[in-house]
Amino acid sequence: MNILVAGHNGYIGSVMVRVLEAVGHDVSGIDTFLYRDGTFGKDDWHGPEIQKDIRDITPEDLAGFDAVVLLAALCNDPIGDLNPDWTFDINHAGSVHLAKSAKAAGVQRLVFASSCSMYGASGGDDYLSEESPLAPITAYAESKVRTENDLRSLAGETFSPVFMRNATVYGVSPRLRADVVLNNLTCWAWTTGKIKIMSDGTPWRPIIHVEDVARSVAAVLAAPRSLTHNEAINIGGDSENYQVRELAEIVRETVPDCTVQFAGQGGPDPRNYRVSFAKLGRLLPDFKLKWNAREGARELYEALKAVNLTLADFEGRKYIRLKQLRHLLDNSFLDGTLRWKNRETA
Repeated sequence: MNILVAGHNGYIGSVMVRVLEAVGHDVSGIDTFLYRDGTFGKDDWHGPEIQKDIRDITPEDLAGFDAVVLLAALCNDPIGDLNPDWTFDINHAGSVHLAKSAKAAGVQRLVFASSCSMYGASGGDDYLSEESPLAPITAYAESKVRTENDLRSLAGETFSPVFMRNATVYGVSPRLRADVVLNNLTCWAWTTGKIKIMSDGTPWRPIIHVEDVARSVAAVLAAPRSLTHNEAINIGGDSENYQVRELAEIVRETVPDCTVQFAGQGGPDPRNYRVSFAKLGRLLPDFKLKWNAREGARELYEALKAVNLTLADFEGRKYIRLKQLRHLLDNSFLDGTLRWKNRETA
């Protein structure tokens, strides 16, 4: 297939392009490059790419592609809190605009990176399926709900979307994020010797390695269209549902000489969801996760040690998305819509 990855320069995208190429696809990318300063280690992918905001894409940009993998988004809750309108404009309106442009261009398949965070306030120990009620409590999660709803209405004989409700992602990437739970705990352990938990540690989180996310997309694109057409699929594994305190203990056992510290108020976190991935197993029985939390924590620890990550870098803008956006805004590189004003000097 000829595949375009929208958001290819991000945390997941910079792994996605390599995985899709490795299984034989022709891969191109489109990205605004907001986080190009956040390279971790090296980034040696040099495929065809377009530098453009998804809100400004035209059907002409998408002509000739068989599939689009839509990752591009503002990707965490603090950014949503900074200005919810940005999240809805990019994650919802921008995604729908891209999908309509793709359909007009004759693109056959769209893989949308949705999120298990849509189950956010479901609570309890029961496993949540794709049929469970959605309870988004952040602008980010709500934007995914709205986008899924609108993209469903575009589905038809010539255009087939699928909604990949990814668990919380972790693992090493050329565009590392330090603001997702397992990565964050491991970075705290390495740079300070303390694993900071900002809640009481009881909330459930399903997690998945960034490489497994990319592999799941490759598996969906290899599957018959009829299996995944207009379907929502939770992406992860039942065994990879963890309470935050369990993840902290895994990190404590992985990174030498560190301790767990409960910070802040130590109260419950309302984002509490335990997810079933049975549908993924039914639709794609040959797809199996390669990674688990313990292996991922070990990979992260070895990578942090190899680059000798400092506390200044961990707490700076290279790996924290909100801090990078603030830097670009404070220095007038971006306008009030988060479009570039001074791209060349950023």
